[in-house]
Amino acid sequence: MKGVVFITGASAGFGESCARRFAQDGWNLILAARRIDRLRELQQELGGEKIAYILQLDVRDYNAVKSAIDQLPTDFQAIDILLNNAGLALGLEPVQTGEVTDWETMVDTNIKGLLYCTRNILPGMIERNRGHIINLGSIAGNWPYQGGNVYGATKAFVQQFSRNLRTDILGTNIRVTNIEPGLAETEFSIVRYKGDRTKASKVYAGTDPLTADDIAEIAHWVTTLPPHVNINSVEVMPTSQAWGGLAIARKK
Repeated sequence: MKGVVFITGASAGFGESCARRFAQDGWNLILAARRIDRLRELQQELGGEKIAYILQLDVRDYNAVKSAIDQLPTDFQAIDILLNNAGLALGLEPVQTGEVTDWETMVDTNIKGLLYCTRNILPGMIERNRGHIINLGSIAGNWPYQGGNVYGATKAFVQQFSRNLRTDILGTNIRVTNIEPGLAETEFSIVRYKGDRTKASKVYAGTDPLTADDIAEIAHWVTTLPPHVNINSVEVMPTSQAWGGLAIARKK
């Protein structure tokens, strides 16, 4: 066993693929998500309770996060890698008609949930003077697009927090990496369109998008480099995607 990886949002998408990739390489896992049934299935697939400890956890609840981490079994307490993956986008409405409840869910999950997990796991890493925090950002934190307003802002927060976190822990042997995927086919668009699979499928029509396994491979790779090497950020798109030109509104 190489160590312990704590993965949020582990019941699907990037988190699920990361769990498989790290388990393949001999890591033990703490898998956290709200959908406990899916976690149980993944746990059994990966080798059972000795390999994967599962937590039904909503990262938006600070007390629940703190309690879960404080009560981890002895064999899973020394967390070597924190993969802050839990996150989502909801809707594509412009700010003037956006749903405030959707904004709150994105802020509470993408920002607060990441903060809560980091705050409760980082002290142990500092005490052991080792660890790696991997945050799942997005190209939406770097480049705007119509309807990406609050979601993009939350991912810009993830990027800047990752940078500032590195400055706070300078002098330790702890690494921080922000992974920023572009177009990737997971449950992301199904969630964004609130279960409308027809709309979600159109997002990927005619493209060859990134997969969850692609991102898992990158997450695993950054942890395998020599300890003195820190990959600050990885911005990754499929070859079928690139930056667009600047939008111009013309008078009619």
